Amino acid sequence: MSIKIPVLYEDDNCLVFNKPSGLLVIPTDKNEEHTLVNLVNQQYGKGQIYPAHRLDRDTTGVILFAKSKEIQEKLMQFFKEKQVNKTYIAYVHGRVAEPRGKIRIPIKDFNQRKFAPHLPAQSALTHYEVEDYYKDLTVVKVMPITGRTNQIRIHFAKIGHPLVGEDKYAFRRDFALRFRRTALHARRLEWPKMDGKGTITVESPLAQDMVDFLEKQVK
Repeated sequence: MSIKIPVLYEDDNCLVFNKPSGLLVIPTDKNEEHTLVNLVNQQYGKGQIYPAHRLDRDTTGVILFAKSKEIQEKLMQFFKEKQVNKTYIAYVHGRVAEPRGKIRIPIKDFNQRKFAPHLPAQSALTHYEVEDYYKDLTVVKVMPITGRTNQIRIHFAKIGHPLVGEDKYAFRRDFALRFRRTALHARRLEWPKMDGKGTITVESPLAQDMVDFLEKQVK
């Protein structure tokens, strides 16, 4: 039996789901069947729906789908034009010294470094605010301004505070904390209404595994 993906919001144009961890959003060239796109389309059952953006396999939280290709194109344009405000919660190793800041470091994700090393790094900008400090980690609210692949993971690794559970852009053995995935949750998404009159905001409660993990941490 396929899992039911919780719906956070629905209107005539859009559906917003609360993505669980461990799911690719769309199939890769390996043609995986157990993906978020396949699951929500089976669940919706009223015609095809289309993702307006992506989240990493491990990342939980708010993800936006369109009810038509036309709406998908409009939403993707909103993302491209930076009209969509995205807020994440991340657990990062160590104590982030500055309570708020900007990370402006050009990046190449893992696949770009492996398969296209000749291409230049892409400009990337991430804003963050510290929400809380614990003995071995910092809870940060993260607002990526650009939308590069793995941007949050790469940026925090670059400043010496990789995400808890990170195993691609940092070495797990270098850190005491262990988590079964990268500790990243898409908490909030805000985008323009199709008629141009105001915005829509959808939030997702913090994933339960991240709640449980934090309860075990020492201040």
